[in-house]
Amino acid sequence: MAEKKKKETKEKIEREYTIPLRNKIRTVPRYKKTPKAVKTIKEFLVRHMQIRDRDLNKIKIDRHLNEMLWFRGIRNPPHKIKVKAIKEGQIVRVEAIDLMDRIKFKKAREDKIEKHALDVLEKKKTMMQKAKESMKAQPKKEGEEKKEPTSEEVEKEEEKKKEKEKAKSVEETGKKQAKEQAKKVKQTTAIPKQKTAPVRKALSR
Repeated sequence: MAEKKKKETKEKIEREYTIPLRNKIRTVPRYKKTPKAVKTIKEFLVRHMQIRDRDLNKIKIDRHLNEMLWFRGIRNPPHKIKVKAIKEGQIVRVEAIDLMDRIKFKKAREDKIEKHALDVLEKKKTMMQKAKESMKAQPKKEGEEKKEPTSEEVEKEEEKKKEKEKAKSVEETGKKQAKEQAKKVKQTTAIPKQKTAPVRKALSR
């Protein structure tokens, strides 16, 4: 018996269904049609994916499938929908097969953002490993024992690099400010020409 249960849990079943929704939705008032469509999908899959408890909570509907059902509002869901069901143990995950163009683009954009975030995390993790490898690759003097750099030493080296970069940036900004001040001093010290000619004319009159 125990072996049979283990086999059941390990099995992964994938099936595709086209679920009709029209007959079940027709008997419901307008303001309850889309929730009824969601419930009919769950009831259909409970029956066809052989869940013994008939527990609707064991069926997990994908976010993009849910968006497709609710796309035209609560009063006008689709009359049928094509679905892919994946059973792992006693939990069934449901995905839509033919997504709408708008939802396809949205899904592609979300996947791209997630991939970028994962790449950034991997780069941050590998930074420490690369630093350790560079320390190992450096030639060592004779008589020195081989020592692996600790994480504290690596952090100190990174801090020193950052301090050097900051000092360089401070020097550059100081030079720029000095140049600007010199320009201002030149502009202020320039002696303006006195206009004496019109005064003399007035005196001669």
